[in-house]
Amino acid sequence: MKYSKRFTAAFSKLDKKKLYSIEEAVAVVKETATAKFSESVDIAVRLGVDPKKADQAIRGTVALPHGIGKQVRVLVMAKPPKDAEAKAAGADHAGLQEYVEKIQGGWADIDVIIAAPDVMVEVGKLGKILGPRGLMPNPKSGTVTADVATAVKEVKAGKIEFRVDKAGVVHATVGKAQFEKEKLVDNVKAFLATIARLKPATAKGQYVKSIALSSTMGPGVHIDRGVVQV
Repeated sequence: MKYSKRFTAAFSKLDKKKLYSIEEAVAVVKETATAKFSESVDIAVRLGVDPKKADQAIRGTVALPHGIGKQVRVLVMAKPPKDAEAKAAGADHAGLQEYVEKIQGGWADIDVIIAAPDVMVEVGKLGKILGPRGLMPNPKSGTVTADVATAVKEVKAGKIEFRVDKAGVVHATVGKAQFEKEKLVDNVKAFLATIARLKPATAKGQYVKSIALSSTMGPGVHIDRGVVQV
């Protein structure tokens, strides 16, 4: 594979044999984020779990202290008066039937869907559309709730959802490269602390196998897995 001069220059700044501290990794990622657009900072954590087992299919949410630097578009699927409560709390869209029809028609201009429990029968019909996009509301992630106003405020403030993939890796965005170093460090620590708390009792051997931090167009910086206390 051929790499661009920009990527090669960024990669040359890494010590490929070193496992970095969180603070060191953030500094390197910021230094190597040289693209002409605003790069996100992403984290990938490879876990020693079997995602095929229900009790090891890691899934959760975390309220990042400083958000992810992105305006999150929120749809709340609810009947009156919950739809009005959601709009008042900052939801970009709120309602039910019109959004069921729009989603069925291919509309996808949203990042998070929150649903009231009493409309899940209708929302469930959209499972084949929303599931593959990672947008299906779920009680475990707090996106199926009667308190839609609080859920909207949390998502807007920086609450993100994550889940382990088939390969046992959890991916998430933890901010923007232009964030101050301290803010990125705080976000990474909050994310890893949440991963640690979710360790299943049935997981065997090493729980956290590897951690990598990168900007959108930059190389992965490997963090010492010892920073995760489990």
